[in-house]
Amino acid sequence: MNALKMVGEFYFSQLIGQSIYDKAGNRFGRVKDIAVRWEGVYPRVIGVKYANKIHNLIPIEWIVLRDNDRVELVENFTVDQTVPLHENDIYASKWLLDKQIIDIKGSKMVRVNDIILSWVVQDGKQHMVLVAVDIGVRGLFRRLGLEFLFTKFKQNWLILEFIKPLESWNSHLQLNRLKQQLTELHPADIAELIEEMDYKRRANFIENLDDQQAIDTLAELNLDTQVEIIEQMDAQRASDILEEMAPDEAADILGELPVEKSEGLLQLMESDDAEEVRELMQYEQGTAGALMTNEFIAFSSHITTEEAINQLRELSPTAETIYYLYVMDDEEHLQGVLSLRELIVAAPQTTLKELMHTKVAVVQDEDNYQKVAEVINKYSLLAVPVVDEQNVMVGIVTVDDILDILMPERGKLDTYSWFALTKTAGRGR
Repeated sequence: MNALKMVGEFYFSQLIGQSIYDKAGNRFGRVKDIAVRWEGVYPRVIGVKYANKIHNLIPIEWIVLRDNDRVELVENFTVDQTVPLHENDIYASKWLLDKQIIDIKGSKMVRVNDIILSWVVQDGKQHMVLVAVDIGVRGLFRRLGLEFLFTKFKQNWLILEFIKPLESWNSHLQLNRLKQQLTELHPADIAELIEEMDYKRRANFIENLDDQQAIDTLAELNLDTQVEIIEQMDAQRASDILEEMAPDEAADILGELPVEKSEGLLQLMESDDAEEVRELMQYEQGTAGALMTNEFIAFSSHITTEEAINQLRELSPTAETIYYLYVMDDEEHLQGVLSLRELIVAAPQTTLKELMHTKVAVVQDEDNYQKVAEVINKYSLLAVPVVDEQNVMVGIVTVDDILDILMPERGKLDTYSWFALTKTAGRGR
């Protein structure tokens, strides 16, 4: 197949509203819109809508553009030679013009002020394609006939490779391209885009992500947005996502839903995952128990460091953090703690009982957030263990979790940054 060659670019705003004349010179309509179909690299223009309330199209192969504000046909116009709008075709102005889109390259929401079209030649045939959108101020004033006042402003185009329209599109090819593009974005960037969207579009957007990306993105959103999205999603998909999320995050979301909706989603989840979430939901808001996760790594004091490392390889994917390893007895009472570094550098046959620190900073499951924050800050911890009245370890609260509560507008702060900050603060005291 020969390469695609572009032979002339122009703006949608220059085309819309132009009079249409057939070969005999008869004027029979105006350009109301253009229908496009996503085939290959760019959406291809299929035909021109020439009148209101008529959805049959003038085939694009008939069209000749003139510089004197008119569109001419290479044939005489007859209604029976027009073509119907296919189910995978969509009108360009409805799809893009004045719509918010995602600039995938810049990870931001932008508005389409105009559309750039081009005639292209491939295999000896001429086609019209959409190649870019204009998101700059010049595009807006071009449509008003005032672009001449803004010629000092740079053109601001986005080629279609780097955009994602928020309007629905039926083409499987376009959807596959979108998923491939979104994999290049960090979940935090996708979360920012979702926060800027109209609430009606958010759940639909999440539905287009694969499960892992949906989970990672939801984790970056604020709780109100998480609840809103889960509430609008298909129940089975929502339950699948919730059971793969950290139990404390799933519990927070379900705790904000109506009881009937929450219980329905729990019933759809795997029983073990649902049970972990239910355990966390029983705690009152504002307590360490409500904030903690019950995913942590604990070992018996009698095993060696070599045995612990082998077990760690199997357990680490399910744990929220492995900076600290906890040591418990058979009744799950907390006996000690050690760091991952201490485990790795120790001799292989050293037992954890020999290695662990027995003086462990803990919080009670009924302690409030302020108490948790004080302990984490005092001892410069990345996570603090939570115990009940019998000193049974029931979970951990990570520094990220407490910062999300006490500094909700802080943005995400990774645990290494927190550790560095608290160490610096400690040296200053």
